[in-house]
Amino acid sequence: MSSKKTLLILAGGLGSRYKGLKQIDGILDNGSPILEYSIFDALEAGFQKVVIVVNRLIPQSYIERLNRISETKNFELHWVYQEMDSIPTSLQGFDYPDREKPWGTAHAVLCAKYSMQEPFVMINADDFYGKEAYQLAAHEINHHHISDLQLGMIAYPVGTTLSGNGAVARGICTLDPENYLIRVEEQTSIQKINNSIVYIKNGENIKLDPDTLVSMNFFIFHPHIFCYLEAYFYDFIESDPQPAQEFYIPSAVQRMIDENRVQVKVKASPSQWMGVTYADDKEEIKSFLISEIKNNRYPENLWS
Repeated sequence: MSSKKTLLILAGGLGSRYKGLKQIDGILDNGSPILEYSIFDALEAGFQKVVIVVNRLIPQSYIERLNRISETKNFELHWVYQEMDSIPTSLQGFDYPDREKPWGTAHAVLCAKYSMQEPFVMINADDFYGKEAYQLAAHEINHHHISDLQLGMIAYPVGTTLSGNGAVARGICTLDPENYLIRVEEQTSIQKINNSIVYIKNGENIKLDPDTLVSMNFFIFHPHIFCYLEAYFYDFIESDPQPAQEFYIPSAVQRMIDENRVQVKVKASPSQWMGVTYADDKEEIKSFLISEIKNNRYPENLWS
């Protein structure tokens, strides 16, 4: 049993803490950034199509590189630019405020509306999710568990998602007994202090169990989500947002849950998550990928 599956990669962020264009920063000597490992894993899991949302800072040379790879490996590849004026037709004519940064992850997904007619997985370009995450997602799509009424999320234990170089933002998940998402609460100050994982709330350190599941922006969506995102973006614009305020995908998903429009089934990933929030995180993921290559999980040259 198989269904058409698309991987949507959000690569339009500016990466201010990383101080560089981390979306296309090669990790090893093979020059492949993390997003190419994600594509590699998705293709192995049976995905046939990749859509990448980017900003205008992405060099044409990198676009040409990945176009060549898609031709060689025979997968469908689409590029979508997230622009300040990339808005639904229904919102044309609004007087938009000046922006300091892109509109956010939910807007980035909305930009890809016309490139997607099938269930899709949405990920961050700079997160390494692991092979098993894509296998779990493919199973959910292939067995028709993803619909206009049910979405999916692959989540990770918070203890496996920290950085030794500073605090991180994570969406803390609250689940019902059947592992459906009740709430995802974004916390931006999660870190390890004195062997405890904590975040700051109202000036106090709140402890987290290391096995608490958190959202790493690995969602499994049905294309019907675009109807909701368009309506919610309209509301976001109507609210007169601040110049740096963003329209986030977890907030949109939470609203869909609160309005009883969808259920979100959460699966815990057995894969190791890795990311590069800070520039110094790169050495850690570099060592990790070297070990994965030694364990024959990846070829040394990813696309050889």
